[in-house]
Amino acid sequence: MNALMELPLSIITAKAQTTRHRILGIVNGEDYQLVLSDTPGIIKPAYSLQEAMMEQVSASLQDADVLIYMIAIGETKIKDELLFEKIATTKRPLLVLINKIDQANQESLEAAVAHWKNLLPNASIYPIAALTGFFVPELIDILANLMPECPPYFPKDQMTDKPERFFVNEAIRKEILEHYDKEIPYAVEVITEAFLEDETLIKIQAVILVERQTQKGIIIGHKGGNLKKVGQGARVALEAFFGKKIFLELFVKVSKNWRNNSQQLKRFGYQH
Repeated sequence: MNALMELPLSIITAKAQTTRHRILGIVNGEDYQLVLSDTPGIIKPAYSLQEAMMEQVSASLQDADVLIYMIAIGETKIKDELLFEKIATTKRPLLVLINKIDQANQESLEAAVAHWKNLLPNASIYPIAALTGFFVPELIDILANLMPECPPYFPKDQMTDKPERFFVNEAIRKEILEHYDKEIPYAVEVITEAFLEDETLIKIQAVILVERQTQKGIIIGHKGGNLKKVGQGARVALEAFFGKKIFLELFVKVSKNWRNNSQQLKRFGYQH
């Protein structure tokens, strides 16, 4: 989605389960509007948060005009058989995008195309490299031609359905995913409590929630060193995103077992 929009709407890290929310990205051309729905990656849920994430994937299958199943070159595993069966039997156009082909040779690419064509015979398969932009303009044309004719759903100057605070939360969460290991990044939720904007400056106060007191200590680090690194990285990313100076204050609080707490999951927008 970021490559199609030429805008970093979805955070990207090397860790699994980076995307937690379904994010809409809107691409406007002269005679088309593409509403892209970027969902969490397919996983087998281990707790309520992950169940809610997979419900977002299922919901996107219901209302999409075109389905895009994206995998990295070399990826062959099916992570959710039931969900994959729904994708395989869809009556809507299905595109399989084999990403990161800039890291592959011709032989492994041909093997990947054959593998996914065997599993999804009704799909159109396209090798792409989102990072370098290979086949991205062609993909926009393919998607535009597959769209049903109708008036645009969104104003032509709108780029997403998410508010500014969402992107603040995600920028901070990205830094946590990149600076901490093991369970820490997955036990974290971020809430922006204040977002005050003027012509040149945005003042932000955000809370990082963790599940245990020990996790709070790790997030903060010795003399606040870890938290300072997270804040610095997020500030740089947010200044690039919003095009303004950012003043960012971070706080860390404990919310026990929030990933299995229905009330908290509703508060954070994972359940309705």
